[in-house]
Amino acid sequence: MVVIGGGFVGRCCAWLLSRSGHRVTLVAAAPPEGALDGSGAALGLLMADVYRRRSGRGWRLRQHSLALLAHWQGLLAAAGHPVALRRGLLLLAQDAEDWQRQQALASASAKPGPCLELRTAPELQRLEPVLPPGAPGGLWSARDGQLDPIVWGAALEADGTAHGLLLEREPAAAIAPTPGGRGGWRVQLAGGTALGADSVVVAAGLGSGPLLASLGIELALEPVLGQALELELAATTPELWPGSVVWQGINLVPRPFRRLWIGATLEPGESANPDALTNLAHLQGKAPDWLRQARTLRHWQGLRVRPVGQPAPVLIEPRPGLLVSTGHYRNGILLAPASAAWVAGRIEALNGA
Repeated sequence: MVVIGGGFVGRCCAWLLSRSGHRVTLVAAAPPEGALDGSGAALGLLMADVYRRRSGRGWRLRQHSLALLAHWQGLLAAAGHPVALRRGLLLLAQDAEDWQRQQALASASAKPGPCLELRTAPELQRLEPVLPPGAPGGLWSARDGQLDPIVWGAALEADGTAHGLLLEREPAAAIAPTPGGRGGWRVQLAGGTALGADSVVVAAGLGSGPLLASLGIELALEPVLGQALELELAATTPELWPGSVVWQGINLVPRPFRRLWIGATLEPGESANPDALTNLAHLQGKAPDWLRQARTLRHWQGLRVRPVGQPAPVLIEPRPGLLVSTGHYRNGILLAPASAAWVAGRIEALNGA
């Protein structure tokens, strides 16, 4: 089978299928020079237990992924590819109404479900380094957290190749049924090579729409740009908090060696907004002094994919043996393992049919 898409979702799908004994080719073309796909720009936040809904598809996908990540971490470590899951996430309330919702969520999480802990405003004010001001409270989740998508993606690819995963670095140009009506699919690569497969998984982000259009299948997707910064903190800054912090939709991710990732702008289109970057760096004018004194080491941006007219992510089988896993524009890193499990389940169902 062929998996199209070199981002985190595509790597999760290819790795899980190869680990399950399938012969898999991953078409993982690198993005243009100087550009990053959504996975390359992602901060890797894992927000499952703090998800407000306690039922439905989104809740099930998040919970399934959180469990899978812990299992996959063990498998990768045993294979010589250790990867980190940095547990702990503090979601700051935006206002009094949001704080009330957080209190209700914490109460509901105890009967039954994952346990969330409330942090009052005085408790938040005692944290060091100081948080942005104004939060009336916050929600601490010990199971949520963050992972590094680049490190995890490399480990998945390396372990996948050890289990027979093949890599193609040319982009896919088109998909077509196998000529002669014998079933199966052909994936045409940009350089002219054609790959035959019983099944094809399309996990190509924004490229998913044009590939499906070559088959007459319409899938409306739109780009959402995100920007991020890596900061080096001054030597006088206290050691960062034990977990990631989310403030007013902005993610603050502690990194080794006195570094901090900050990001999560959601900008329509494909052009970065300098004002959005300034607001991000200054936390909309609320950045504490220690953050203002930090030195910018790196600025990057990438495109995420939002489905139009349907919930994210898109997990569909428009034709037998043609599986689509795309549109992971928010919490996409978290949702990738459950999406891969859905793909693997459909493949098993097809093989058993």
